[in-house]
Amino acid sequence: MRLLLFNLVTDSDDPVLGFTTRWIRALAKQVECIHVITMRAGRVEPPDNVRVYSVGKERGYSEPRRVMEFYRLLFRIFAEYPIDACFSHMNAIFTILAAPMLKAKRIPIVTWYAHPKVTWILRLAHHFSDQMVASVATAYPYKKDKLKVVGQGIDTNLFSADTRLSRTNTPMILCVGRLSPVKDHPTLLKAAFLLRQSWGKPFRVVIVGGPATPRDESYVRLLHQRVKELGLESIIYFEPPVPMISLPSWYRQCAVYVNMTPTGSGDKVAWESMSCERPCVLANEGFTETLGKYADRLLFRYNDPEDLANRLLGLLEVSESDRDRMGLYLRQQVVSMHSIDRLAGTLVELFHEVTQKVPRVLPT
Repeated sequence: MRLLLFNLVTDSDDPVLGFTTRWIRALAKQVECIHVITMRAGRVEPPDNVRVYSVGKERGYSEPRRVMEFYRLLFRIFAEYPIDACFSHMNAIFTILAAPMLKAKRIPIVTWYAHPKVTWILRLAHHFSDQMVASVATAYPYKKDKLKVVGQGIDTNLFSADTRLSRTNTPMILCVGRLSPVKDHPTLLKAAFLLRQSWGKPFRVVIVGGPATPRDESYVRLLHQRVKELGLESIIYFEPPVPMISLPSWYRQCAVYVNMTPTGSGDKVAWESMSCERPCVLANEGFTETLGKYADRLLFRYNDPEDLANRLLGLLEVSESDRDRMGLYLRQQVVSMHSIDRLAGTLVELFHEVTQKVPRVLPT
C-alpha cells in the first residue's frame, strides 16, 4: 500500500495536533510508503518510508500561494511515485482540491472528519470521498451512508499510569485543551463554586491550555473575570498549553479529569486521561461506550454546573483506591477501542477495501 496523506499540521511539538506525527509513524509500519502533504510543518522526525511536504503556512505563504504549492506538490508526487489510496485527515479542503486528479487516476479517498458543524466544505468532501471516518459516530454530523467509526488512535504507551507517582493531599480536578467557547469552561467554574460550598474540603482546579485564535482572547479574559467574580482565585489555576509529550504527567497527577465539550465531537484529551487511568467526567454522550459500566456516574448534563458539581463530589468522596480501580477499567476500555495500533490496522484494512472497489486505470 502506497499512501498519500493530507494533514492539517505535522509537528510533534504542536500542543493540539502533535499526535498526528505518531499516527503517521504507526501507519508507516503497515504500508510501503507515505507521502504527506501538510498545511503546516514543524518538528518532524519521519520514518525512512515517509516523506513530508508542506504547502508553506509556517513560512507565511498566502492562501493563493498555498493552493498553488499544493497542486505543485501533488503533480510532483504523481509524476514520481505510484499512489494506491489517499487519506485526508482533518483537511476536507485538501480532499476537495485534490478530488479531480484523484478521481481521474482512480485513487480512492478516505476523509477523517470529527466536528459538529456541517459546512459546504464537509458536504463536498463527503460527496468526493469513497469513505468518511471518525472516532465515534456522534462526531460526524452529516449523512452516515459513507461513515465508518474507527476509534481515536491514542498512544497508550505514552499515555499510561505511573505507579511511582504520589499525588498531593489536595485533590486536583484537571481540564486540558484549547480555551474556546465550545469547551464550555464557565460551567466548570460555576461547578467549582458549588463544589466548594457542598464539599468543604480543599481542592484545586487546573486548566491547561490557551486560546487557539485571536477571537478566543476575549473569551480567556472573560474566564479570568468570572474567576474573580466567584472568588475562586485560590482554587482555579490557568496553565499554558504544553507539548503532547508533557501531558501524561498532568493527567497522572489529577484525581479527576473533566471535559465539558458537548455531544457532537470527539475530544481526544478525554481518552488520553482515561488511558492514564484517571476517572473522566464528561458531557459528551459519544463517550458512553468507552465509559462502559461507569457511564451513569461519569456523564453529566451539558451546560449544567450543578450536575457537574454533584458528579465531581461523588468521585472526590470515594477513596483513592476506588478511583484507581475505575481508572484501570477505563484504560482497558481505551486500549481495546481507541489505541493507536488498532486505529492504524483498521485504517490500512479500510484503504485496501476501498482500493479494491475502485477500478484502476491500466497504463497504455
